[in-house]
Amino acid sequence: MEPLFLGGHPAIDFLNTAFSPQGASIEVLTDGVALVDWLVAANLLDTKTAANLKRRYGGKPLDATAAEARKVREWARDWLDRWRDADAGSYSAELRRLNELLGRAPREREVVAGSGGLQLHEHLRIETPDELLALLAEQIALLLTHESPSLVKRCAGSGCTLSFLDRTKAHKRVFCSAQTCGNRAKVAAFRVRQRKA
Repeated sequence: MEPLFLGGHPAIDFLNTAFSPQGASIEVLTDGVALVDWLVAANLLDTKTAANLKRRYGGKPLDATAAEARKVREWARDWLDRWRDADAGSYSAELRRLNELLGRAPREREVVAGSGGLQLHEHLRIETPDELLALLAEQIALLLTHESPSLVKRCAGSGCTLSFLDRTKAHKRVFCSAQTCGNRAKVAAFRVRQRKA
């Protein structure tokens, strides 16, 4: 299954790596290679680092990291569901866990010349499978610190379990995708009107 990038934020797209369209469960992060490939597709990991990790740690180490990533995903999904409904002060255990995950990879800083002059770039240095979890934790942290909980929504499409970050101006978005769930809802509403007529 090709990964879906409909969430509007990498943390939401990470949550959407397990979904159940029409009740059929789909798991995108089936193993370590699938996790690495998803991180590359999400632009969170460069292809050179991905190839090095696959070559050096393929098999069991990467698979173990994927299993832990699936647990992190469900933990984050539960936390984000509660985040919408409570104040931030009640999350001390979650913050400890998030900070532990963030600390798994060292930060690397470098000054580079850009179009606007010199710029300081900071990024995680990924050299082992375990450090991949820090990439996921960083996106969860960015979502929690830069977005409003009220803008994290679940798709209103019948049978859809996907989430998304509503970045529309009026914050009235209700479907993960206007082309899929939105069109299905329009067709269903049209059929109901036809039957009534």
